[in-house]
Amino acid sequence: MKTTETPPAAVPVGDGGGAVAKTAGAAPPPRKRGEGKVLNVFSHGMLILWAFMVVMPLAWAVMTSFKDDKSIFTSPWALPDTLHFENWSRAWTEAHMSDYFLNTVLVVGGSLAGTLLLGSMAAYVLARFEFPGNRFIYFLFIGGMSFPIILALVPLFYVMNNMALLNTIHGLILVYIAYSLPFTVFFLTAFFRTLPSSVAEAAFMDGASHTRTFFQVMLPMAKPGLISVGIFNFLGQWNQYMLPTVLNTDESKKVLSQGLVQLAVSQGYKGDWSGLFAGLVMAMLPVLAAYIIFQRQVVAGLTAGALK
Repeated sequence: MKTTETPPAAVPVGDGGGAVAKTAGAAPPPRKRGEGKVLNVFSHGMLILWAFMVVMPLAWAVMTSFKDDKSIFTSPWALPDTLHFENWSRAWTEAHMSDYFLNTVLVVGGSLAGTLLLGSMAAYVLARFEFPGNRFIYFLFIGGMSFPIILALVPLFYVMNNMALLNTIHGLILVYIAYSLPFTVFFLTAFFRTLPSSVAEAAFMDGASHTRTFFQVMLPMAKPGLISVGIFNFLGQWNQYMLPTVLNTDESKKVLSQGLVQLAVSQGYKGDWSGLFAGLVMAMLPVLAAYIIFQRQVVAGLTAGALK
């Protein structure tokens, strides 16, 4: 006697809105392998194209800085026949790039340290303590990010002049700190909110003060965020041109961005294009070196708040 097999029972599977009858043992729909491969090839191709567009101008500038003026115009895309290191020495000494470089290091170094210190302290208080006016102060910093700096140049000039801070290194440091604080506070406030509060509570229970808890416990934990915002501020302050142009007209106090513009004008009339490219690469190398060294910390700081 033949027996008929009963079909497999339908298994209800919940989808959030009700039960859906799903036949047990049903094979999943086949995936299209071609779509994934095409998307992978396209994304890698775009990344390669973007890398080529970014790296090629930088490599060409470095290569051109070792050529003489004749080779720059006759064979701009060819490799230099000999390395003309005298271009770099001429730009460093005769074009006063050494003075501009030193002034920039002093200004950016001082302003970066002050920005990270004041910004981290303000961000920590805004992120960890509730008090009347907390949100108002926070939104004041946010509003500073949207305020165009060009609108503040004229009143800022008169304020700096009345305080005898024009054409001074420390005056430019204070302006850079004020210019960078809104973004720093905004970035670090969100970062401090992601840090566990149990560590700070344990420090308080051990008798640590607020100052000691901040500097010895919370600030080391915020190291990825500090490095990330420090790199962004370093890039913006190193390449800053508008503020020093208006507030720093003394020849001996000029920074690197001002020196490059002056070098471009003077060397353009002299025809010393090789010295101009050498000065350009000198100003570019510290920024590239900083990003290459701290690229892992920058990515870690940007993604640290994504997972809790």
